Amino acid sequence: MAGAIGIAVTARFNPGNVVLFYPPHRIDLSLNLFVVLAALLFLVLYALLRALRATVAMPGRVAAYRQRKREREGNKGLRDALKALFEGRFGHAEKAAARAADLPENAGLAALIGARAAHRMRQANRRDQWLARIVHDQSMKTARLMTMTELLVDDHQPEAALDAVAELNASGTRHIHALQWSMKAQQQAKNWPEVLRLVRSLDKHKALHPALSARLRELAYDALLSDSAHDAESIQRVWATVPAADKVKPFIAARAAAAFNARGLHDEARVAAEQALAAEWDDRVVRAYRESAAQTGSPTLLTQIEHCEAWMRDRPTDAELALTLGSLCLKQKLWGKAQRYLEQALSDATEPRMVREAHLKLAQMHEALGQADEAASHYRQCALASIL
Repeated sequence: MAGAIGIAVTARFNPGNVVLFYPPHRIDLSLNLFVVLAALLFLVLYALLRALRATVAMPGRVAAYRQRKREREGNKGLRDALKALFEGRFGHAEKAAARAADLPENAGLAALIGARAAHRMRQANRRDQWLARIVHDQSMKTARLMTMTELLVDDHQPEAALDAVAELNASGTRHIHALQWSMKAQQQAKNWPEVLRLVRSLDKHKALHPALSARLRELAYDALLSDSAHDAESIQRVWATVPAADKVKPFIAARAAAAFNARGLHDEARVAAEQALAAEWDDRVVRAYRESAAQTGSPTLLTQIEHCEAWMRDRPTDAELALTLGSLCLKQKLWGKAQRYLEQALSDATEPRMVREAHLKLAQMHEALGQADEAASHYRQCALASIL
């Protein structure tokens, strides 16, 4: 308002003129009118320039608007795909991933989501097509190979999964999750030495639960030691590669002793069983020790009997140990001790298997002594225990 008043007063008392010559023409204007016309001309030119600039920039603005719209739709599709994948609606997840893949920035993640969704629907062809979209995207290489490994292991294709792991390792990527999936693939491929190596590596990083680690070791050693292709020499080489801490585990020691006994390596079986029993008492190892009995009359058999008698002093009610000691005494033809320990095992037995074996050993003892009636009675009891 003050500015308007000032301009009005100044214009009223402004006697200035402006003369424009353009021969043969002459235009006389008051200074006030000239100022007003100059201002109007400036405004008109400014408006024209703005309109021209807006017209020139219109295609870019339209393109930017469309790009923003695509980004909004692509990002929304990516969010919807993740949400549907976590909700278990895999068909919706794959469709949303297809929308999200229209945006180049989201194409890699959308392909991984689409591959997982197709895999969950058991559509292997569509899964492979999704993964093939990002084969040449180096920024998604690790994510693609990890996803391939996981999905192929889940689909029980260990060879293809191991190829993906090899490609991943060739790129220099080695982390815990990759080792875990590699271990699962090696387990499916029954490559047990590699499974053991990976289990030890994961144990160093505390990446496996102790119970799972122990079970995997048992499975691996069971497969290695139970392989019928091994002869006496090769089974010894396998046992030599087993760490000392694993050799005294009851399950592993029992399997090793059984493998040695099956190949006539009774001395090695006895050593393995004795070392394991010294570390931890277990009935499975005691049974393996019983099966590794030496030849009748040999000093080794007498040593076995002495060991069992020493153990009996610490475990007087152990039925498995009593059965073992009785069996060894029977083989050594120590009839009195054999009968006493076998009858003790029979009275303390908690499993039908032990009852059958005790009756069978007693029947064999009475038969060797020419006591046919007692032998027949124990044979009948053994048969009844087998039926039960």
